Amino acid sequence: MTLYPLYKYLIYIPFMVAWTALNFFGVALVAPFSQQAASRWFGGMWGRGLLRMVPAKLHIQGMHHMDRHQPYILVANHLSLIDIPILYGWLPLDLKWVMKKELRRVPFIGPGCALMGHIFLDRSNSEAAVRELQSLKTNLQPGTSILFFPEGTRSRDGKLQRFKLGAFHMAKDLDMPVLPITIRHAYEILPPDNMDLRPGRAEMVIHPPINLEQVQALSAEELRDEARRIVCSGLGQDH
Repeated sequence: MTLYPLYKYLIYIPFMVAWTALNFFGVALVAPFSQQAASRWFGGMWGRGLLRMVPAKLHIQGMHHMDRHQPYILVANHLSLIDIPILYGWLPLDLKWVMKKELRRVPFIGPGCALMGHIFLDRSNSEAAVRELQSLKTNLQPGTSILFFPEGTRSRDGKLQRFKLGAFHMAKDLDMPVLPITIRHAYEILPPDNMDLRPGRAEMVIHPPINLEQVQALSAEELRDEARRIVCSGLGQDH
């Protein structure tokens, strides 16, 4: 481990920059013809490469709960930036991300996400955020799932925060099942507020979806609370 900082600065960070740039150019070539192909080919390859080069391992539970041909509203907890390569790299779905607008300024990542049709929300302007979500609903392609981090930002203390309602209003508006996902130990690979990257082993738990009948029967608030309870159960925390 004493040599790992050398690996991080001399090998991993240059690799991360070059790998992100390479996949951005792939996205730029393919996205004008197919956002879905650009997302699955280059977004997925980007995520898997970043995690494997840490090096870190990922253990997945519950993949059988997910139908790759079924579109979902996905909701996941968020403790680390490494959550994004985990979800993008290993979920065999066409995903549209709902992310904060500040990420649009990140070199390669922001323009690449824009080319793939991801949605950037201005959390300080609720009217603009609503317009962006309406645009996403209007332009959503068949078979596309939408991913939210419903806490709104990364947890700094490891505890699951309150969930915002946007994902659950959208699930009801679009008649889409909700797929709760719990990510564990990612913060041990990359803590939320620094670049103290280290090797490790993360886990992703894919829970049984909240089916369409339940989505239709529950209010948005009840749906939010049920999804949070499920995600929380994967963390072993009281909800």
